[in-house]
Amino acid sequence: MQPSAPLRRVATLAATALAVVAAVALSPHSAGASAGQKLVVNPTTSEAAGKVRKAGAEPRKVRFDDSTLAATMVTLNASEPIPGTAWVPDPRVNKVVVTADPTVTGAKLTQLTTVLKPLGEKVKLERTDSELKMYLSGGDPIHGSNVSSVRARCSLGFNVKRSGKPDAFLTAGHCGNRVTSWSTSDGGAEIALVPEGGSSFPGNDYAIAEYNAGAPEHPSEVNLYDGDAQPIAAARDAVLNEAVQRSGSTTGLHGGTVTGLNATVNFREGQVTGLIKTDICAEPGDSGGPLFSGTDAIGLTSGGTGNCTDGGTTYFQPVVEALTAFGATVG
Repeated sequence: MQPSAPLRRVATLAATALAVVAAVALSPHSAGASAGQKLVVNPTTSEAAGKVRKAGAEPRKVRFDDSTLAATMVTLNASEPIPGTAWVPDPRVNKVVVTADPTVTGAKLTQLTTVLKPLGEKVKLERTDSELKMYLSGGDPIHGSNVSSVRARCSLGFNVKRSGKPDAFLTAGHCGNRVTSWSTSDGGAEIALVPEGGSSFPGNDYAIAEYNAGAPEHPSEVNLYDGDAQPIAAARDAVLNEAVQRSGSTTGLHGGTVTGLNATVNFREGQVTGLIKTDICAEPGDSGGPLFSGTDAIGLTSGGTGNCTDGGTTYFQPVVEALTAFGATVG
């Protein structure tokens, strides 16, 4: 049985606080930290390892520090995007893990190999069995309305408020780019409209849609697809190895773990940076849906590989970045 949401949140926040203390003490001789049963910090020197142990965390001495892995990410992000690839710093293996899907063959694979070779042991290449794709096809489903020329379906992320502006909801940017008028049913009456400048993709993957005066009630909560809902009171950044859940209109509620932070993904539609990587499944139509932990909003569904029959990997846009961009709050 999993601990209650409040207990998980307390444990996560405690681990986060300890990570901050350890990072301050170690800088620049550390290579990340992860929260599990016990906080693990990756020092690069014996002196730093002693400080970690004294602070109550578990040291695991590694070769590459944070600045080295960050520089590796900068190099990869500056390279020509190769659709079907993704990369993320992984403290568990002390490398930047590069993922390539089955479409990366021939000239694309040669291009990727050319990019990775100079980086040597700082990178690790992994292959997936399914294509890396955006989940555009939606929490609760949202559809292109009766005045929209696009009949796409996505998922509502989080309901938000902004000072002096209409109530609104967040969803994925690759949804907001294509559909600017939303309804609760396919081709139904408009309930919300994406304002000018209200969608950001590629680079980011978030959008905002402002509710019309006659829109249905929109409390700050997430549909759990069991007849109940999870209230959302605040927003924060993800913590590596924490337990999280996501909700989407195609596959409902699914849970898993945060397996990476600051991931870059090269979709066919464009590159997105700064994403959260998880081992949670998702499918087309789940795009834009909420990633959360207890009452905390964490992210918006972007895309990934696999499905909810065989399992998969899903990437999420951090919600704090989206809230900041639009001057919005949850709860």
